[in-house]
Amino acid sequence: MTLFDLPDFKLPDADTLYKALLARDPRFEGRAWVGVTSTGVFCRLTCPARKPKPENCRWFDSLGACIEAGFRPCKRCQPLKAATDAEPVIEELLTALNARPDHRWREADLTERGYDRGTVRRAFKRHFGMSFLEMARLERLRRGFEVIGDGGTVLEAGLEAGFSSPSAFRARVGALLSIAPGSLSADPLLSIDWIDTALGPMIAAADTRTLHLLEFMDRKALPTELRKLAEGAKGRLGFGRTPVHDQLAQELTEFFDGTRSAFTVPLTYHGSDFYAQVWDALRAIPAGETRSYGQLAQDIARPTASRAVARANGANQIAILIPCHRVIGADGALTGYGGGLWRKQRLLEIEAGYARANSDRLAQP
Repeated sequence: MTLFDLPDFKLPDADTLYKALLARDPRFEGRAWVGVTSTGVFCRLTCPARKPKPENCRWFDSLGACIEAGFRPCKRCQPLKAATDAEPVIEELLTALNARPDHRWREADLTERGYDRGTVRRAFKRHFGMSFLEMARLERLRRGFEVIGDGGTVLEAGLEAGFSSPSAFRARVGALLSIAPGSLSADPLLSIDWIDTALGPMIAAADTRTLHLLEFMDRKALPTELRKLAEGAKGRLGFGRTPVHDQLAQELTEFFDGTRSAFTVPLTYHGSDFYAQVWDALRAIPAGETRSYGQLAQDIARPTASRAVARANGANQIAILIPCHRVIGADGALTGYGGGLWRKQRLLEIEAGYARANSDRLAQP
């Protein structure tokens, strides 16, 4: 029996999946999908299209997870085809959704089209893990996020996504981020913006001078962190883009392109003096090197404070720039990472490349 025969099949590591993608391995059909961050589409691993770079790949174990992460289905390999072939109602409604992407779908729309709402719900839940109405809402939000990611305003994003007003769009995103819509300010002191990266979309919160938060959008702690920021800003947390966001987006692009190993974006810490000491120590670790919690405690002259160092590491809310991904287990194994171990692995691989390039330069006569 192979791992493919097991009923509780789990995705293997990224290297195995990437090799399967290159080989168009049919054993992963219906079990694994790849989201391509450079194009915004998701594919079967058997897709005949030109293969993406490994750093542009995100791996998923369900169609719903691909859609929730903001990816669109590939038109070439048609990853939704198995679902649409199995359930005609799915193909019919997806066709209708594509024809009217800005329509605010309701259960009444399904009834008017002659569908049984329970049948539709069960069919979509079975194949996507979400209802048709949930999928339609995510599609509208995705369109809005794309506008913001391209530099558009909240007004433009809301209109493109089919919302009746900027406030309606803000309210929907506020619900997604678990922030009360009324707490999102139209004149923010701290501005939230979306930044696309090679490892997926990130949320950045900044004022006009410094960065306060940078997290992957699917980070479970993000809603709690944003609520705390809103409290600290006395409710003045809302959408917007500042020069700090522009600098951050540029430096992240350079980091993933292989041309920048260190960041210059000014940061504001939200934590105790001890936490700040740990975060400074994290930033002092050269790209391409790692530390254990014990080694980090030694670095700050607190050799018995390994557990406290671990808590500070977990409390970091500025991902990548405060490189908590550089902390590994004492045995060299990857430890937990809020953005996902696959991202941690990829970040360490990128930084190892910087270290090799620096070593090669030093070795030159």
